[in-house]
Amino acid sequence: MSSKKKKKLTPTQQQYQSFAQEREPKRPALINCIKAFIVGGSICAFGQGLQFMFIKYFNFTETTAGNPTSAVLIMISVLLTGLGVYDHIAQFAGAGTAIPVTGFANSIASAAIEHQSEGYVLGVGGNMFKIAGPVITFGVFSAFVVSIISVIIKWLGGM
Repeated sequence: MSSKKKKKLTPTQQQYQSFAQEREPKRPALINCIKAFIVGGSICAFGQGLQFMFIKYFNFTETTAGNPTSAVLIMISVLLTGLGVYDHIAQFAGAGTAIPVTGFANSIASAAIEHQSEGYVLGVGGNMFKIAGPVITFGVFSAFVVSIISVIIKWLGGM
């Protein structure tokens, strides 16, 4: 935060800030990164194994095997979220579970489960898309911007 935006703290507040920082447990950043790498890599390796299975046993091509692979990973993630297992994995691995497509499926399923008591339309549907809406909107907008840039580059290259 820039120094201009920092709120002036009273001496008591400053004293408390330093007291709290001294006693805050240090986070093992290296261990957390290793856990995230191993779990996230395992999820991706499992997905790669699924993709190979679709190619070998179901005669998909490398291009078309990605869709059923993503669908199976999403279904497994939602199932594990519903059973309460995915949360324990995520607590252990941190960002390792948030990066693959399974993390997005988990966040949507968690919101749906959490607000189920409010009803299916306003509870599950409304709150589920509070998380998904910005992600989908940003994805569509980013794809639009990148495609416009691509068209401009191709057009300039043809001149």
